[in-house]
Amino acid sequence: MTSVGTGERHAPAWRGGFGRLWSAAVLSSFGDALRTAALPLLAASLTDRPLLIASVTACGYLPWIVFGLLGGAVADRVDQRRAMWTVDAVRGLLMGSFAVAVASGHASIALLIALAFTLTTLQTLFDNASTALLPALVDRRSLGSANARLMTGQRIAGGLLGAPVVPVLIAVGAAVPFAADAITFLVAAALVASLRTHASERARRQAGSTLRREIAEGLRTLGRDRALRGLCAATALCNVGMGALIATLVVLVTGWLDAGTTGYAAAATAYTVGGLTGGVLNRWITAALGALRTVLLAGTVQTAALVVMGTVRSLAATVAALAVFGCMGMLWNVNTTTLMQQRAPADMLGRVGSAFRTLAVAGAPLGALLGGAVATAWGRNTPALLTAFFFVLSVTALIPAGKPDVPVVAPDDGVTTARAAR
Repeated sequence: MTSVGTGERHAPAWRGGFGRLWSAAVLSSFGDALRTAALPLLAASLTDRPLLIASVTACGYLPWIVFGLLGGAVADRVDQRRAMWTVDAVRGLLMGSFAVAVASGHASIALLIALAFTLTTLQTLFDNASTALLPALVDRRSLGSANARLMTGQRIAGGLLGAPVVPVLIAVGAAVPFAADAITFLVAAALVASLRTHASERARRQAGSTLRREIAEGLRTLGRDRALRGLCAATALCNVGMGALIATLVVLVTGWLDAGTTGYAAAATAYTVGGLTGGVLNRWITAALGALRTVLLAGTVQTAALVVMGTVRSLAATVAALAVFGCMGMLWNVNTTTLMQQRAPADMLGRVGSAFRTLAVAGAPLGALLGGAVATAWGRNTPALLTAFFFVLSVTALIPAGKPDVPVVAPDDGVTTARAAR
């Protein structure tokens, strides 16, 4: 594990495996953006029934709720590097086969739904293994910077580069975006397979240990650590709000603001650019405040931005608020992930990480339904205010995590200290 010191800040060295992991993650995000944008267009060309089209997207969430905890437990049992490249190789083959089906005219809604469900099921293992593998590639002091670089690179590849390329690829052929996605999976698999890491130390499993017991053990570990418990609760609450906001943002911009599709594109771009800015600023803000205080700051500022979105009837104000919201969102994501990696026991990173993701995904569909209901009942701007309410609850859930008597794996979050050894 290597890092480069920069004063009190530490940046991960590109050598030693992190550069290849970063390249694989960014390449995969680019391919994911191609598939995510192309699948709804393909679904709409196959049927005009909105429920069937929406089912393709819904099946992209369902496996996280059903298999998320299981994926974390499996990630703690297996060699994470091998699991990641194997999953990517399988996904590459699946996408290649699907591209052939599209090109030959054999695509159907049933096939799209099955593909979306299968890919996300595999992703539950891949993402949990990736979260657990990163601390084996970079020094603990460099985790924050490493997460920021990973998330910023993924935001650039997926938000700025991937989606705009889709219309060009579709003009060449309906199967081309999916074939390109298959290639990105296979190249990413080769990059991850080339990593050389030492197997992480794992606690010896007791005889008769089952995945169910190991999942329960991971949940108990999460519940015993006040900071992890607070971060998990805060993440679940803010993602209920995010579901409401994302589901109704187009209604707010095109309806309440009457800004049309051009205004919606400007709002989406502002959010992406804000996220990239947050990735750049994260190192300095976290060095000054500490990780947990940075999360508290991010949630508080995001709440203010949401109030602006829901009360100021101006496209310029909404675009500016979304830029700030995206910036603070990147700080939130980087630091919650880093804190989880630093505080969770090494042999439980997969299970603790899966709890975070499962709760996050479970909250989003609920928030989307709440957002739609609130917009229908009280106006198209009110989901932003509903989201602000959930962010207030989220920040409130974080406050107890800052108390100094919280036991930690390593007291480097800038707030908490370790309990004395007994």
